[in-house]
Amino acid sequence: HGPRYADFLASRPPAAERDAIARVLDLARTRDCRVHLLHLSAADALPLIAAARRDGVRVTAETCPHFLVLTAEEIPDGATEFKCCPPIRDADNRDALWEALAEGTVDCVVSDHSPCTADLKTPDFGTAWGGIASLQLGLPAVWSEARRRGHDLADLVRWMSAAPAALVGLDDRKGAIAPGRDADLVALDPEATFTVDPAALHHRNPVTAWAGRTLYGVVRRTWLRGTD
Repeated sequence: HGPRYADFLASRPPAAERDAIARVLDLARTRDCRVHLLHLSAADALPLIAAARRDGVRVTAETCPHFLVLTAEEIPDGATEFKCCPPIRDADNRDALWEALAEGTVDCVVSDHSPCTADLKTPDFGTAWGGIASLQLGLPAVWSEARRRGHDLADLVRWMSAAPAALVGLDDRKGAIAPGRDADLVALDPEATFTVDPAALHHRNPVTAWAGRTLYGVVRRTWLRGTD
C-alpha cells in the first residue's frame, strides 16, 4: 500500500465489509443461530443489520472508539498509528454510526485494544501493525464525541458497560451499580479536559492515534471489585 492512507482505505472498501456481513446474516437466517458482528466500521452494512433484526435474526453489533471519533479526512500519510482493520472511514460514515448507536442498531462500544511496539508501526500502511491502543482512552474519547452530539452519561454507561456485560452473559455481576454486583467503578469528572500525552499513558508501548487530542472526561479514581 505504501504511506498513503487513501490507498490503504481503498483496499478495504465499505462494500467488502457489507458483503461479508450479508453472508454472515444469511447463514444466521438459514442456521437459526445467534451472531455477533465485531468492530463494525462501514455504515453501508447498517440497513442489512436492521432488516435482519426485523426478520427475527438474533444479531448484535459493536463498534469502536476510533470509528466513532476519528475520520479518514484527518489522517496524514505515513501516520500508521491510525491503521486498523477495518479502517477508519470518512466523516459521513462516522455520523451514520452515531445514528445507529442512538437508535439501537449498534448495541455497544468496545475498546478493540490492540497495542504494539513502536517498531511495528512502520510508515507503510501495507506492512505496519494493524491496531489501535484505546483501553485507557476509549472512555474519554467516546464521551467527548457523545457530549458534543448531545448524549448524556446514561447513554455512555449503556453502550460501554451495561450492554457489553449483557452481551457476554455477565449482567448478573457486571454492568450496573447494584447490591451483589462486582464493584467495578470509575469516578469520572465529565467536564474536566486533558490533552493526550503519549509519555503519560499507562500501557507499556505508548503508540497512540490519540496523541495531542484534547478530550473531556478525566478519570479521578477506579475500583476493581471494590479495591481502589
